[in-house]
Amino acid sequence: MAIEMLYFAWVRERMGCAQEIVSPPPTVTTVAALVDWLAARDATSADALADRARLRAAVDQDFVAMDAGIAGAREVALFPPVTGG
Repeated sequence: MAIEMLYFAWVRERMGCAQEIVSPPPTVTTVAALVDWLAARDATSADALADRARLRAAVDQDFVAMDAGIAGAREVALFPPVTGG
């Protein structure tokens, strides 16, 4: 399954790219598992995704918890917590 990954703010800076297409194995079924799989690819990704408590996610443009499923997802975004008013 191909997923378009989008990275925002400091996640983008640390990953070294704003987006990429990834094809995780079928065992990767949640956002958290996807982050683990991405982090295991190389040292840059591991460093960028090390502080999981500071990551938020969206699947197909809907905010989700890290334990949300990714079955059928076309797009997953990772970003820091958002504030606003």
